[in-house]
Formats: sequence, C-alpha cells, structure tokens
Amino acid sequence: MKRVVSVSIGSSKRNHKVKTNMFGEEFIIERIGTDGDKEKAINLIKELDGKVDAFGMGGIDIYLVCKDKKYIIKDSTPLKEAAVKTPIVDGSSLKNTLERRVIEYINKNNIVKLKNANILLTSALDRFGMAEAFEKVGSIVTYGDVMFTLGIPVKIKSYNTLYNIAKILAPIATKLPFEMLYPTGKKQEVIKEDKFEKYYQEADIIAGDFLYINRYMPSDMKGKTIITNTVTANDIQEMKRKGVKLLITTTPEFEGRSFGTNVMEATIVALLGKYPEELTDKEYNRALDMFDFRPRIEYLNEEEQVL
Repeated sequence: MKRVVSVSIGSSKRNHKVKTNMFGEEFIIERIGTDGDKEKAINLIKELDGKVDAFGMGGIDIYLVCKDKKYIIKDSTPLKEAAVKTPIVDGSSLKNTLERRVIEYINKNNIVKLKNANILLTSALDRFGMAEAFEKVGSIVTYGDVMFTLGIPVKIKSYNTLYNIAKILAPIATKLPFEMLYPTGKKQEVIKEDKFEKYYQEADIIAGDFLYINRYMPSDMKGKTIITNTVTANDIQEMKRKGVKLLITTTPEFEGRSFGTNVMEATIVALLGKYPEELTDKEYNRALDMFDFRPRIEYLNEEEQVL
C-alpha cells in the first residue's frame, strides 16, 4: 500500500484522509494541517521522511512563476529541505500541466463559454498554466495578484503588465513571511465579504486558489462559475448557499473532497516511483493521459442552468 501525505501550514480543520485504489494500487492519501506552525510542519516531515511514498507541501508554494521568471519563496525552503529520503512536491508541475488541460477541456467541451468571458484570476503567479490557457482561448482576464496577496485593489488587465510588475515586486514579496501573502492557520477561516465585491460581480468566472477566492467571496454569487480545487463538503454547501451556479475543480473528488494540486502531484510521483526532478512536463502529461484525471464538474444551483 502506498501512502501520500500533504503536510500543510494551513488550518487543521481542513484535514482529510481517504483510502482508495488507483490502477491496482491501494493508496492512503492524507492532508495534515499545522495551523500556521511552520516548525511543526518541518518536524512532521522529518518524522515521516522515508516512511511514506511522497509528500505534498500544502499551504505554501516553492515558487511563483510568470513566463520565463521563477521566484523562490524563502519560507518554503526549510520545509522542502526537511524531506531527505521521500520526494516532496508543491503542485507546481500540475499547475503547469493539469490546470492548463482543464481549461482546454472546459473550452473544447463547451462546459462554459470562455471566449470573451470575464475572468477574475486570484493569482496568475500561483496559477501560471491556467493564466496562459485563459489567454489562449480568448478570455478577458483580470489578474488579482496585487489584490489577493497585498490587499490592494489594483486591477491588472494584461499578463505582460503583470510580468513587468512581478519583476519589481516578486523578489521583495517572496522574502517576506509567507503569512503576509497568503492566509495560513486560523486566518483561513476569516472571510472579508465586502472588500473586493465589485470585482467578483464584474466577473463571469472566478478562478484560482480556493482560500483566496473564499476569503473575499461576497454573499451574492448568483450565476457565477468557480474554477478551483481543494474544496471541502462545507465549502460546497457555503457556495451553494451564496448562489454559485457551477463548481469546477481541477483535481478529482475523493469522498466529497477535492485535494490540492500538491496532493495529486505527490500521488503521481508515488505511482510512477520517481523523484519529481526526473519528470518533465511531457512525462506529467503522459501520466495524466494514462491515469485519466478529469475535472469535477458540479452544478450547485441547477435552476441556474436554464438560459
């Protein structure tokens, strides 16, 4: 039996554990949150190192990426280095492959009209594959990187503009304590409904990291589509209550929960029995074809389907 563990600096209230069979392999897939305690996360990784088949690094990324630029998040390094024997991944490779494929799948199968659709993407530096895929299909994208990471209501309407801003701000931002950029621990439970409401209302689709989306999600989301991952059963009930029409998660559902890209990337690494450094995007795409990963598509308010 293979075991994959995502050690997250996020809230322990979002923990989940499943036992499943994937292509003849029995798996235990688990997410363990440390409520913002990075030292606890590091110690947990060290304790499990060599005893599990792959780690996911949750609640924090190793890199931010924009086109040809890659910025290392300083606070992620100690977590990554805590795993000596067991492979550890942050989901970046699936953000560049799986999430790109999901947007192409949605467009090709007319799940949602993406050409000329107004998209609010919470952070393109965190979802670079998704950002480029939206541009390719002709969506009108508002990049929320400055809004959602720094809390400043600045709309960025061009990926090239974001690239130029990132060259100035990212080298500074990635050296800051990570909790200043992203909700960790109990901050993940704080909702600020009114702050960016007008930007949500202007959008047809809100896409990206769910904790960013949820943090500022207004009470009225009638008719909106959300493209994300890492949602719990409680998250889905709350979205339904707020009127969200359609939920699409880029990662599969396991017992009512969609895990993060770090978990699914770790699962692929465990299935292939390789270290992530040995895998190219081409090999990840080949694995995704082989394992037939498909997005979860769920109408939360079905009456909204009537045109």
